[in-house]
Amino acid sequence: QVQLVESGGGLVQPGGSLRLSCEASESILSLNVRSWYRQAPGKERELVARIISGAGTTYADSVKGRFTISRDIAKRTMYLQMNSLEPEDTAVYYCNMKNAVGSRDYWGQGTQVTVSS
Repeated sequence: QVQLVESGGGLVQPGGSLRLSCEASESILSLNVRSWYRQAPGKERELVARIISGAGTTYADSVKGRFTISRDIAKRTMYLQMNSLEPEDTAVYYCNMKNAVGSRDYWGQGTQVTVSS
């Protein structure tokens, strides 16, 4: 069982930046579909960004040009750099890593991001 531990959330003013990290307890080489989701109060969980080995990255329209997903295989870590944050970005952010067929599918515990003045 792979454990995913997130960090980097917090309170930031509008226009500010945060970088979320998601560190795995073991190698993520085989978990080649790596994603960040978020869930705001009263809303469904939504996909924010995804990176697939050999297939590039995708982003939700609401974060394109502001968020960047990346990963460091050697450090077993995935990142989400969030710039120009808006109050609408306030949510609990979850990382997810799985293999292509979905037989191995792991979630982090979530980290709160609050954008407020």
